Amino acid sequence: MRAVVTRVRSAAVRRTGTGETLGEIRGGFLVLLGVHIEDTEKEADKIADRICGLRVFSDENGKMNVRPADAGAEILIVSQFTLWADARSRRPGFTAAARPETAIPLYERVIRLCREQGFRVETGEFGADMQVESVNDGPVTILLDTREL
Repeated sequence: MRAVVTRVRSAAVRRTGTGETLGEIRGGFLVLLGVHIEDTEKEADKIADRICGLRVFSDENGKMNVRPADAGAEILIVSQFTLWADARSRRPGFTAAARPETAIPLYERVIRLCREQGFRVETGEFGADMQVESVNDGPVTILLDTREL
């Protein structure tokens, strides 16, 4: 499983065409989440734990040392199968990305686990054509890959 975690002052995801807001947060993490064909609940558990524990918010000395819960962070999680793109050619392939029947339950598990840790979690809509807006803070962007955690 891969996640691009960006610390944001605000973020929103809207349905393309109608502009309907699907999810919106005031500050915290925008998470783009990609599920691999071999991922299981173990990877979902691992990445949710890491997202919820990333100490990248500033303490009183300006050091990134504060956990998201202590910073009052909210989380916006958006499914992003293209994180598993094979870009060795100019037209990327996506065969490493999990099919919806596998990816949706794992995506939903990550959402549930983050909520269980007390976070307000907003989401996009799996498989929908969406527009993501964010105001990056820092900027701080962390790439997580469960194969390296």
